[in-house]
Formats: sequence, C-alpha cells, structure tokens
Amino acid sequence: MKAAELIRIVEARPLIECGGEAQTEICYGFACDLMSDALALIQNSDATVLLTGLANAQSLRTAEMLDIRMVVYVRAKQLSRQDLELARQMGISIYSTALTMYEACGRLYEHGLPPLVI
Repeated sequence: MKAAELIRIVEARPLIECGGEAQTEICYGFACDLMSDALALIQNSDATVLLTGLANAQSLRTAEMLDIRMVVYVRAKQLSRQDLELARQMGISIYSTALTMYEACGRLYEHGLPPLVI
C-alpha cells in the first residue's frame, strides 16, 4: 500500500512530511503505546508504519532506532514544536488522525495492510 493511500484511509493530516513519502510503499503496520514492545517485537521495520498514542520524543527515538520513517499518532495527538523539529531532523514523517488506535488499525487491516510477522 502506498503511504498516500494509508493516509487517506485513516484520515490523517500531516504534521511533518519529509518529502517523497506519498509514493513510499508501506508493507506492514504495527501499533502500540509501549515503546519497549516495539523495540522487542519489530525485527523487520523496513516499510513499516508505527501507529501510537505516545506523542513524545520517546516514540520518535524508538522509530529512529528501528529505521521507521512514518509514524501516525492516533486520537488526534499532537507533538510539541520541539518534538516536531526532532522528527524533521530525523527524517521521520509524522501524521495525526482523530481515529482511535483500534479503528485506525481495523481500517488498515480491512484494506489489506498486514501486521508484522512476529
């Protein structure tokens, strides 16, 4: 699934776009608020989107360590200006959706985005 389609499906709005992500192929989805789960469970992060409600630098640093280039914050979460600048420096595109994590994940799964195989 192209990132642009994912953004449309979850009705996300951009907070930071690092360029070229609309045509990026997203192959897997992973959702959590515990970044320790992301670190422990994500082995193949290439082309994975992270959905989370943890809107702070910890989620950005986790995404950076896992080479995740796209994060969608659920429940209309917003990042501070400082965290948005950090995301820009890291090259991580950030989006926000008003959907709950459950609904965002359900929509993506319904449209064919598989979960990571753990």
